[in-house]
Amino acid sequence: MQRHISVSLGALALACALGAGQARADAVTARLDSSAGLALSTERGVLRLDPWSDAIIHVEFGAPGFAGNYNPAVIATPEKVDYHVSETAAAWVLATGKLSVEVDKATARISFFDAAHHLLLAEGDRDIGLGARQDFLTKTPLYGLGQHQNGLLDYTGATIHLQQANTDVGVPMMVSPQGFGLLWNNASVMDVDVGVAGKPPLEIRNETGPGVDYDFIAGPEVHDIIAGYRWLTGDAPMMARWTWGMWQSKEHYATQDELVSIPARYRKMGVPIDAVVQDWQYWQAGQWGAQRMDPARYPDPKAMVQAIHDMHVHTIISVWPRFDLGTDTLAELDKAGAVLPGVYPNVYPHGWGRWYDAWNPKGRDIYWRQIMGRLGVYGFDGWWLDGDEAELGGSTGEMREIATAAGPGIEVNNAFPLMHTSAVHDGMLRDQPDKRVFILSRSAYAGQQRNGVITWSGDTHASWETLRKQIPAALNFSMSGIPYWSADIGGFFSPDQAKDPSYAELFIRWHQFGVFNPMFRIHGAGNGKEIWTFDAATQKILINDVRLRYRLLPYIYATSWDVTAHQGTMMRALAFDFRTDPKALTVTDEYMFGKTLLVAPVLEAGVKTRDVYLPGTDGWYDVWTGAAVAGGQTVAAATPLDHIPVYARAGSILPLGPVKPYADAPTMQPTELRVFPGKDGDFIWYDDTGDGYRYQKGQYATIAMSWNDKTHSLTLGARQGQYPGMPSRIAFRVTCKADGAGRIISYEGAEKVIAMPKCY
Repeated sequence: MQRHISVSLGALALACALGAGQARADAVTARLDSSAGLALSTERGVLRLDPWSDAIIHVEFGAPGFAGNYNPAVIATPEKVDYHVSETAAAWVLATGKLSVEVDKATARISFFDAAHHLLLAEGDRDIGLGARQDFLTKTPLYGLGQHQNGLLDYTGATIHLQQANTDVGVPMMVSPQGFGLLWNNASVMDVDVGVAGKPPLEIRNETGPGVDYDFIAGPEVHDIIAGYRWLTGDAPMMARWTWGMWQSKEHYATQDELVSIPARYRKMGVPIDAVVQDWQYWQAGQWGAQRMDPARYPDPKAMVQAIHDMHVHTIISVWPRFDLGTDTLAELDKAGAVLPGVYPNVYPHGWGRWYDAWNPKGRDIYWRQIMGRLGVYGFDGWWLDGDEAELGGSTGEMREIATAAGPGIEVNNAFPLMHTSAVHDGMLRDQPDKRVFILSRSAYAGQQRNGVITWSGDTHASWETLRKQIPAALNFSMSGIPYWSADIGGFFSPDQAKDPSYAELFIRWHQFGVFNPMFRIHGAGNGKEIWTFDAATQKILINDVRLRYRLLPYIYATSWDVTAHQGTMMRALAFDFRTDPKALTVTDEYMFGKTLLVAPVLEAGVKTRDVYLPGTDGWYDVWTGAAVAGGQTVAAATPLDHIPVYARAGSILPLGPVKPYADAPTMQPTELRVFPGKDGDFIWYDDTGDGYRYQKGQYATIAMSWNDKTHSLTLGARQGQYPGMPSRIAFRVTCKADGAGRIISYEGAEKVIAMPKCY
C-alpha cells in the first residue's frame, strides 16, 4: 500500500506562489492573428492554444517563430472543433463543448476547467532558455511517465527521472484521476517533481528544448484520457492470437537442435506452448550485427524455423541496433551516413561497436532490409529488439553528446526506441503482410503502441522486492497510454533452481502473476527455467498455471480487441475503474486484468493469506470458489501455493475456453461462459482468423452478450460480421459463479436468451 496525499486547490495556489517575488512577470501584451485557436503575445514570448479536439488543447510557448519541439510521437491532425474565444477584464477564454481554458492577462498562465467549470489544472511559472521548465497547480495522485523500478504507483513526494535505460522507461505522458492527462512533447531528458516539499505541486524540467509544448487531455475517466492520447499518437494494432499463449525463452539457446528441442519437449509433456525465442549470440565471433546465424551451430535456419512451425509453435529472434566494427552491415549503414558517431565499449561481453542512427529514414530502411534479408527470410514470426534505449556504452548521458539525423542527441534522446521500432514495424507490415507485426522491445517512448510492440521490464534481478516493484511499474506504464507490457518471469538474473530450492516459491508466484500479464513469457540467464527443470511438485503448479492461461485466451483476445477498437487497456490500475474510490487510488499491489478480473499477486514468501481491497460499492466473487464478497472492504484472502487471489466483478460474463495445445488449435469442446450475478452486465465476444490484417477490412465477428440481473437471463446477441473459416456453430457451456456442469448451448449466430433462474 502507498500513502495518498490530496491537496486542495486553495492550498495549491498558496504553495505554487512560492513567494510572489520568485515568479517572473509575463503579462499578455496583445492577441495575435491566428488561423485557429488563440495566439497571444506576452512580455517573454508567444503563447498559442489550439483545440485539436473538443477534449484536447495543444499548448505552445516560445520565442516568436517557435513551432513546437521535436515531436515524433504525435501523428494526428487537428479535428474541426466548434470552439469560442472570448475576453474578460482579467482573462482570455477559449471554450469547447467539453472544457474551457483561461489565460490570465497579468501572468499569461493557463487554467483548465471541465464543462462544469471545475478547475482541473492551472499553470504556475514557466521558463525557457537552456532548458524548459513549467510549474503546475494540481491535486495528487499522479500516474504514468513510463516504467520505473521505484515501487511507486502514485508519485507524490518523488522526482521521476525520464531517461531511457535498461529496466527504466521514460514516456512523457501523465494521468490524474482528477480527470485530465498531459502529453509532454519534449524528447530530451526530463525530471518531474510531484508534490515534492518546497516545490510547486507539479514541476516539469527538460534539459533542453526551445519552448514549452504539451497537450492537455480532458477525461473525466482515465480511459477517456488514454483514448485521447491514442488519438494523438496512434492506436495499438491487434496482436496475433498466438501472442497471448505461453512463451519459453532463455539467454540463450545456443544451437539449432537446442532451440527445436524446447517446444518438442513441451509437446511431449502435453503442456501448451505457442512461442519459443532465439536470444542473442547466435552469430559468429566478431559478427554481432551482421544479422547472420553461425552455420556451425545453426546449419539450416530455415529448416529450424519450419520444424518449430510444424509443431504449431511460433518463434522470434533477437536483433540489436548495434554492430561489431568489421561487419559489412555497419559498412553499408556508414556509407549511407546512418551511423551514430563514436565507438562504444560493450556493456557485455567485452568488445567495441557502433550504433545505427534510427532517426535517419534511410538508416531505418537499410536496417530493416538487413534483418529481413538475412534473418526474416527464414520465416521468423517477429522481432526482439534488445538494447534499444539505445544502450550505447552503458553510461548515463552518452546520447546527449552526439549528433543525429533529427538534431542534437540532447534534444531527441528519449525517442530512439520509437524510431527503432518504427523501422521494424513499417518494414514487417510491408514485407510480411500475412503476419501481424510483433515486436518485443526493452524500451519505449510515446506513440510506440502503434508499432505492434510489447515492452518488457528489462534485466531484472530475482527477488521478492523486484517482483513487488513490477506491479506499479507495469500499471504506470499502462497509464502512460501504452497497453502491452511484460517481464521476465522469475527475474532475468536468478539463482539456479537445482542449487537453491527456495527459488521455486518465488518463481511460482511470479509465474502466477505472469498468467495475468499481457504477455506470458518465461525468460532468464543461466541454466534456463523450462518447467521440467523444477521439481515434480512445482511442475504440477506451473502446468496448471499454463492451463489457466489457455482457458483465459477467449477473454484475453476479446480484451485485445477492446484495446484496438476502443482504446482499451488490458492491465489496469484500480484508478481506471474506481477513480472516485479514494482507497483504490492508494493500492499498489493489485490491479484489474481486463474489466472483469481483480488480481492480487502474492508478493511475500511463506504467507497463508494476504489482504485484498475490493474497491467500489458493487459485489465481487472469489473466482476459485464462487463465494460472493461485498465491495468497499479489505478481506484476508487465502494464498495456497497453487494459486493467487483473483476476484470477478458482479455483473460480469467471463469466457473460459477449453485447454488447447496452442492458441489456434481446433477444438470441439465448448467454451464456458461464467456469469457472476449481482447487477446487469455485458461482454463483447470477438473472433477473427487469428493472424494477418483481414480484421482491418472488417473481416471479424462479434457477439454482444448481456446479463439481466432482474430476469436472471443471459442474452447472446446476433453475431455481427464474418471472417474466412468462421465456424457456423459455437458450443457454449453456461455456468454461474463457479465451474460446474452448467448447460450446453449451441449458438448458430441468431440471438439466443438463456434463462438462469437459480443464478443470483
